[in-house]
Amino acid sequence: MAITSQDICNAADQLKGFVGFHGKRGTHIVRFSEDAFGMDVADASITPCCEFVWRPEAGQRMALCRARLALLLGQHVDDRLNIGEPLRLYLHRTDLPEIVAERRLR
Repeated sequence: MAITSQDICNAADQLKGFVGFHGKRGTHIVRFSEDAFGMDVADASITPCCEFVWRPEAGQRMALCRARLALLLGQHVDDRLNIGEPLRLYLHRTDLPEIVAERRLR
């Protein structure tokens, strides 16, 4: 079965969890509740994973960012994040450009 760009975008929209920037560590961390971050992560930096992986481009266009996907994969909680085969394939296909789509933030 072939995996399409639509399959990859749908898989990105199904990501779970929240990403926040930890100021003291200088790194992004993933939690599964907005309440789990504590005082070290500013509320303004907490983003649902399904939005974090999209990098703003011009206007309503956004790119599905492989670097941000790799950051999530590096947390080693793939199952809890709901990182499926379409996103793994996308991450490894560096011979193809990133997907750019017109979308609106949730």
